[in-house]
Amino acid sequence: MNIKPLSDRVVVKSVEAEETTKSGIILAPNAQEKPQIAEVVAVGPGAEKDGKRLPMEVKVGDKVIVGKYSGTQVKFDGVEYNILRQDEVLAIVE
Repeated sequence: MNIKPLSDRVVVKSVEAEETTKSGIILAPNAQEKPQIAEVVAVGPGAEKDGKRLPMEVKVGDKVIVGKYSGTQVKFDGVEYNILRQDEVLAIVE
């Protein structure tokens, strides 16, 4: 079974957070910041406006920056995903 987002929604999986600081200090899991960089794992077909489908700007495999508290977190097959609207994606990392 797969997750298939609807409309202009995007499913992302967070990239692992840094476990050490630049100076080498190891952080406990509860002290780590929520990662803001994620990988797109699924995209919807795009929103409809005036009977026409608007194209999606992100695609599967893109690394993106998302807001810390945006979207809805879901756990599927033991993996945590975040489902959000395309307009909640702040940037594509190139």
